[in-house]
Amino acid sequence: MITLNYKNADTAVIGKQHGLDIEKEFAKHQKKMAEIILDLNKRKDKRGQWLQWMNLGYSEETAWYVKEYASMVQGRFENILILGIGGSALGGIAMTEALLKPYWNMLSNEQRQGLPKIFFLDNIDPDTISGLLDVLDLKKTLVNVITKSGSTAETMSQFMIVKDRLERELGDSYGQNIVATTDQKTGILRQIAEQEGYKTFVVPDDVGGRFSVFSAVGLLPFALVGIDIDELLEGIKDMDLALKNTDIKENIAAQNALIHYLMDTQKNKNLSVMMPYSSRLKYISDWYVQLWAESLGKETDRKGKVVNCGPTPLKALGATDQHSQIQLYNEGPNDKVITFVRVGEFDTTLEIPKIFDYTGIGYLGGKTVNQLMNAEADSTRVALSDYNRPTITITLPRVNGYYLAQLLYMLEVQTAIAGELYNIDAFNQPGVEQAKNYTYALMGRAGYEESAQSLQDKMAAV
Repeated sequence: MITLNYKNADTAVIGKQHGLDIEKEFAKHQKKMAEIILDLNKRKDKRGQWLQWMNLGYSEETAWYVKEYASMVQGRFENILILGIGGSALGGIAMTEALLKPYWNMLSNEQRQGLPKIFFLDNIDPDTISGLLDVLDLKKTLVNVITKSGSTAETMSQFMIVKDRLERELGDSYGQNIVATTDQKTGILRQIAEQEGYKTFVVPDDVGGRFSVFSAVGLLPFALVGIDIDELLEGIKDMDLALKNTDIKENIAAQNALIHYLMDTQKNKNLSVMMPYSSRLKYISDWYVQLWAESLGKETDRKGKVVNCGPTPLKALGATDQHSQIQLYNEGPNDKVITFVRVGEFDTTLEIPKIFDYTGIGYLGGKTVNQLMNAEADSTRVALSDYNRPTITITLPRVNGYYLAQLLYMLEVQTAIAGELYNIDAFNQPGVEQAKNYTYALMGRAGYEESAQSLQDKMAAV
């Protein structure tokens, strides 16, 4: 299993001003944390609780349909193009970057064992969209458009552009190059898919986008490029079993949620830095930033009281950002909890040649880059503790589907527990919806005429 080390957030290491007496806090909050864990697991099967993501590890039927479809289209396409934004893309990017061979899209067909390249269009920058579509052979590309509502302006505008090009290049058969992942019954994309005969997969009810990576939203792209989704599901199930434990001393999601909550509310550390020491895990931080920010950044609590809560998530990469951010973390405001994500054993051992012995870098010769990476992580962790900065370390034995699934699921449960500690709804996003509605108004969507006029007046006044 993955492990969590909180020693460097304890008063014994970083002092009482900035640290927590963690064992004492665990004992103090044991009853409350047990109640939260039991309540989440009790509510997960109830409609409208938005906790169905806790059951995705057991979705054998979805996995079967995904694998069957991936097998049917194997060898037919050179490229997979994912159209989505936010939760429809970030999990897919994070997992494929971590689990596929580095520089996957640059490998030859033989090196990829006949599996397709994969591309994500997760923004609406016109130069990026045009540039990608100019280099992709759409005739040999399977397009997976992902949006539960089917009305996401960014994703559907991408889809309209791609569909138009596919129709012009393929004629009436263009639909064979499209697969839609959307709501089971309702929404614009569901309507279009049924009218035009696209293959479809379902975004389950009561699963928000940022919690959807282990639904068909993520499993379909993973299966299409050969990632073993059964291994992912095994990792989730094993972690789910561990996180049902109501003893906080045995539950790493509960531990990390409580530590972050107390650091924020008692120690004024309202920034949460995710810093993997592995380039393959770089985009896990992007996924985490959305998960933490959208879930915990709320204006009001469940009683309607204005609280404006939510620790701000930040991303960094070791060892790269030791040369850009660590100066601030060490000597700037002591307002952060830094989470390192370590890899126990890399897939590759890379030795540094014994050359330049006569210079000041000769000491590196004969060592490995693996040793250097671990030394960088250890030295950074200890240096931060010298400056009384709290850090947490999560360690994955290896980077594979089993442990990656454990990590992401643990962070999802951690987020849900933190939401309960803050007493807020971790599964809505009213602050996002407001901006979406303004966008609809500016773009002339029917039903938003009054909002458009009000928005134009506000813009003119600024």
